Amino acid sequence: MRIATWNVNSIRSRIDRVEAFLQRHDVDVLALQETKARQEQLPLMGLASLGYDVAAVGHDQWNGVAVISRVGIEDVEVGFPGMPTWGDPAVAEARALGATCGGVRVWSLYVPNGRKVDDPHFAYKLDWLARLHEASRSMSGAVALVGDWNIAPRDEDVFDVAAFARSTHVTPRERAAFEAFLEDGWTDVVRPHAPGPEVYTYWDYYRQRYERNRGMRIDFVLGNPALAGRVRGAFIDRDERAGKGASDHAPVVVDLD
Repeated sequence: MRIATWNVNSIRSRIDRVEAFLQRHDVDVLALQETKARQEQLPLMGLASLGYDVAAVGHDQWNGVAVISRVGIEDVEVGFPGMPTWGDPAVAEARALGATCGGVRVWSLYVPNGRKVDDPHFAYKLDWLARLHEASRSMSGAVALVGDWNIAPRDEDVFDVAAFARSTHVTPRERAAFEAFLEDGWTDVVRPHAPGPEVYTYWDYYRQRYERNRGMRIDFVLGNPALAGRVRGAFIDRDERAGKGASDHAPVVVDLD
C-alpha cells in the first residue's frame, strides 16, 4: 500500500498535476492540504474515473484538507476531538480530516502557520498542536498523521536556520510541540529513507528558492508503532515542485507492506 501527502496549494489550479501524480506513482491514498475549495467546487470527475473516492472539508478559499483513496474511505471524521477554533466569530477551520483507508487511519493535517511569534495566531498554533497531541493518545490501530506541520524540527531542515532566528517554524516551543509526538512513540517514518541536510519539502516562490534549493522540511508522515512497523520505503518527490504551475510543496510518499 502506498500513501502520500501533499500541500497542493489549490486543488482546482493543480488537479491535472494531482491526477498525473497519482498515476505516475501508483498511489493508493493521497492526503491533501490547502485545497482551497468548498465541497461543491472540488474537481472530482477525473479522480472518479481513475477509481478514487474523496473525503474533504473546505469552507472558503483558505485552508481545506482532503483524503483521496482507491482502497476505500470509511469512518470520516472532520476535525479531531478538542480542536481549537479561530476567528471572529471563532469557528473550527478546515485543517484536519481523518479517514480509514485500506485498514489504515489517515489524518490529513494542515497545522496553522503561526504568522509571527508575537501574533495571536502563534498561540493558536501551539494550542492546536497541543490539542492534536492529546487527541493522538487515544488513536488506535495503524495511524498516520500526515501533512503540512509548518515546523522544521531540526536545524538541518532549514536552508539557513540563522535567517529564521526571529521567525516561526523553528522556535523552541514549536519544536517541543513536534517532539512531544515522538516522545509518545510516534515516528517520523520518512527521515530514515531520506536522511541528511537539504532534503526539503517546501520552497517559497520568492527569488528562485527552489532552483537554489533554499527550502525547508515541514511536511511529515508520523506513524504510531502499528503503522511504523509496516513502512518499507519512503521518498520526497522533489521533481513535482519544478516547472510552471507547481505547488510550493513537494509530495511525500510512503510504502507500507
